[in-house]
Amino acid sequence: MSDTNSISAMARELTGKGPARRLRGEGRIPAIIYGGSGEPVSVSLNLAEFRKEYLRPGFFARLYDLAIGDDTLRVLPREVQLHPVTDSPLHADFLRYVKGAKITVFIAVRFEGHEECEGLKRGGVINVVRHEVELLCPVEAIPDGILADIAGLNIGDSVHISDIELPEGVTPTITDRDFTVATIAAPTIHVEEEEESEDEEGEEGEEGEEGLEGEEGEEGEEGEEGEDGEEGKKGGEGKKGGEGKKGGKGKDS
Repeated sequence: MSDTNSISAMARELTGKGPARRLRGEGRIPAIIYGGSGEPVSVSLNLAEFRKEYLRPGFFARLYDLAIGDDTLRVLPREVQLHPVTDSPLHADFLRYVKGAKITVFIAVRFEGHEECEGLKRGGVINVVRHEVELLCPVEAIPDGILADIAGLNIGDSVHISDIELPEGVTPTITDRDFTVATIAAPTIHVEEEEESEDEEGEEGEEGEEGLEGEEGEEGEEGEEGEDGEEGKKGGEGKKGGEGKKGGKGKDS
């Protein structure tokens, strides 16, 4: 069950960008409380105190008592707006607590039974499909987390939402199927090694083909040079013979 913690708050009358900017300059952030039968209430919170609570695990599943002067309102965090660069909280929304009401909350999934998991002993790994599960919970009975037992599971086995014991009154919001929360997957290291060895063999084969092509190219060039040489010799002989005959005829005349 979620704990109830306290945060000090101050009522604020002015709303809008200008007053909100002034609040942040004073080390505070604007917030609003809505829901139930009452009117929305605008408050401001100490930024340092709020950030400390916001960074605690399970913040959105924890009830808080906001002390506003002499009054105390029990609320549940619903949304926090963050600065796009610094991730510092800029604004917070709270839902007013109403006894007996149910709300949807994302609850973290924790895993147990690692030492008894056969798949992990064989080198497998946990493939987490859902780190959080959306559940419909009574406001006064919101769990801090749900446990998934993987003891006895082997490679290829899965954990479904029906395998997880939920607190009384808590139900998953997805009701049309028994969805998977995690699986025990086979190790991938052997597959990666085989792919690397295949790549290396392919590179060696390409280098061998390039070497053969280079040798064939050199032989082809030598053959062409030989043909050119023979043509050159023939051409030279023909010219010499022709010149000799022509010269002889001139002298006789």
